[in-house]
Amino acid sequence: MAPLKEIDAEALTGWIVRAAVAGEGETEILAGLCDRLNAAGLSLVRASVACNLLDPTSDARGVRWLRHTGGVEEAFPRDNQDWSAENWDRSPFRYLIESGERMFHRRLDAAHARGEFPLLDRFQSEGATDYVVLLWRVGQGVLLGGGEGLVASWSTDAPAGFTDAQIELLSRILPALTLVIMLRTNLRAARTLLTTYLGSDAAERVLAGNIVRGRADPIRAVVWESDLVGFTRISDNESAATVLALLNDYAEAQVDEIEAHGGHVLKFIGDGILAIFPQDDTALACRQALDAAVALRDRIAALNLRRAAAGLPVTDTHIALHLGELLYGNLGSARRLDFTVLGPAVNEAARIETLCGSLEQPIIVSSAFAEAAGEARGRLVSLGRYAMKGVGRAQELFTVELG
Repeated sequence: MAPLKEIDAEALTGWIVRAAVAGEGETEILAGLCDRLNAAGLSLVRASVACNLLDPTSDARGVRWLRHTGGVEEAFPRDNQDWSAENWDRSPFRYLIESGERMFHRRLDAAHARGEFPLLDRFQSEGATDYVVLLWRVGQGVLLGGGEGLVASWSTDAPAGFTDAQIELLSRILPALTLVIMLRTNLRAARTLLTTYLGSDAAERVLAGNIVRGRADPIRAVVWESDLVGFTRISDNESAATVLALLNDYAEAQVDEIEAHGGHVLKFIGDGILAIFPQDDTALACRQALDAAVALRDRIAALNLRRAAAGLPVTDTHIALHLGELLYGNLGSARRLDFTVLGPAVNEAARIETLCGSLEQPIIVSSAFAEAAGEARGRLVSLGRYAMKGVGRAQELFTVELG
């Protein structure tokens, strides 16, 4: 077994920093670190690092390494029922965090009292002889959102467990490991938040450097404008919590179908949604948008069945599809920008959408859309010519022939 002195804390810290600067991911860094620690004689069988994550769907994230299988990322979803309150109450992580201490250490030898921490009982049964958790708390300037810092756990199957020198080594490398893992986690959180609030396409453009007020690119795209039927009536008669849940249910249905068919949701406007389908091939963009609108009909029908069975209010969507020239980019003040689309096509789509109610059609598309739709044109049925407020001339409108 290699002596500990062959690799020291300074050497490990330097390697961690260099690997991070070179662009290595958290999984590769933890795996490389564990390989080096085992070369130093620690005989690790398991290691895990985790920290809080500012994310709409996850509370935390981390990386787990096992000697025989390598590293893997771990996510801790907000709605995960597997990690129950009882499991958390009997977790060494809770014990460490609430104790205010920086280390939790338990020998898993014959003297180990089973029953207090089920996780440690399992590790002992799998052959581990020692277990240590280290917590490195960080200042507010390092945190993105709430949290404590980084928790790192280590398990060994060395017959005598960890030596004091080995635990000291783990403690000395923890600040560098904490900084690297939290830097990567914060970068991931920032990208996720931008995507969540701006949409994937707009977020990528912002992250690529398109952040200057007044900078906008001309694009030709299908515009999707939609809103919910009878929303004002529902909001007048239902509680705020019920209305919010309704908005979330129907927004999720629309966003899922729009994104599944190549579209990008740009913003929510009350109960309405503005999205674009910006393919260079306009016939493809039209087909994708039309497919999304038709697929949404089935999605809404299924959603309404579930909600009605639960005694919840139901609604429907009105959708307008239009094709036109747009400016896609930054609008606003120097320090408060919106990344969106501008142009007459957006206003025309909104005007078309208002006709869905009077024409009793869930989907209406413009003449420009119909002319560019290619083979999808055969799925459209004319509704006649209509004048719209704020639009220079009357135009023929169409609906889609549903199955």
